[in-house]
Amino acid sequence: MDFSITDEQRAIRDTARAFIQNEVMSLEPDVLRRERAGGSALEHGELRELQRRARDFGFWGLGTPAIYGGAELPNVTQSLVWTELGRTFVPFSFGGEADVILFEADERQREEYLLPTIEGTRASCFAVTEPNAGSDLTAIRMRARRDGDDWILNGEKTFITRGGEADFSIVIAVTDPQLGHRGGFTAFLVDRAMGWTSSVIETMGPARPISMSFIDVRVPHRNVLGEVGDGFRLAMEWIGRGRYAIPSQAIGAAERLLQMAVDYSQQRHTFGQPIGEHQMIQAMIADCDVELEGARWLTLLAAWTVDQGRDPRHQSSMAKLAGATMANHVVDKVMQIHGGMGYTRELPIERWYREMRLWRIFEGTDEIQKRTIARNLLSGRERIGGHLA
Repeated sequence: MDFSITDEQRAIRDTARAFIQNEVMSLEPDVLRRERAGGSALEHGELRELQRRARDFGFWGLGTPAIYGGAELPNVTQSLVWTELGRTFVPFSFGGEADVILFEADERQREEYLLPTIEGTRASCFAVTEPNAGSDLTAIRMRARRDGDDWILNGEKTFITRGGEADFSIVIAVTDPQLGHRGGFTAFLVDRAMGWTSSVIETMGPARPISMSFIDVRVPHRNVLGEVGDGFRLAMEWIGRGRYAIPSQAIGAAERLLQMAVDYSQQRHTFGQPIGEHQMIQAMIADCDVELEGARWLTLLAAWTVDQGRDPRHQSSMAKLAGATMANHVVDKVMQIHGGMGYTRELPIERWYREMRLWRIFEGTDEIQKRTIARNLLSGRERIGGHLA
């Protein structure tokens, strides 16, 4: 069994690592200063310029099909690149991407929404979560009522990421309550100009999600994404991608944090010797590395499962659970190793500490991942031992 990566994958990963180190990490002190002053970490123009430079390196549309000008990289390779993105807390992402379900757009929608999103001239968000429908997406209540050639949307969405800069949203609404989530939910492309309003939700970390209000928002029928009644499938497809993108980035962040702990343990002296000579410090470093490697291989397995054309939901749930909990354990131990310095704002550990806590909540809480994993085993949909069973 070969656990190595190919020469091509190694070259792509190393090029991504060099770009992040040389072009993005240098912005970290300024990003911290801006965030602590209540400002934006990166202005839109700054992000676009970084993405332009990355495009010159060949990083554009990592998962975007080649027919749209993207790299169309295999999911394992994408996971390796996302890990490199995770090494910095600067909110940077490579350009040329669009929500995976936006590729279900018809010809007109591709021209109006998909292609401008790929080029970065339009920005989208995905709106499914509601005040009473978070982990249980079958409980959404936003209604869409047919009115001639239009649909009238009423309801609320909350904790919507990337919503602040979005000029349109992919909204999941109930179109037939009698059918429930399997056939009764539909996805709509809804421009901000159509009338939805939003407000920022302040959080303990750098994330600034929004709440959205829809009051008699009129959406033309031509803005239905996919087919009427196909909304739940599209929502689950969108969520499924995040469940291995998040742990991929968690691995990169944990690697950098653990290296900080190793370096500090060799530099900091107590009782006449480096603190790395103390067994309790060694134990924390060892625990971090074991958890990190376990999460790495579960994440790569999830990405590999997608590349094989298999249903990735079980593996993605394990990867999301392992990656999110691992990152939180690592940042906590790294802060402990740094002692009082780790608790200060002089180092970025506290900033990562606050951001990583979100990873155990959004796009499926720890508890939802455990529920999914257990139900798959109890129902017989998955066997103990996975694809080797």
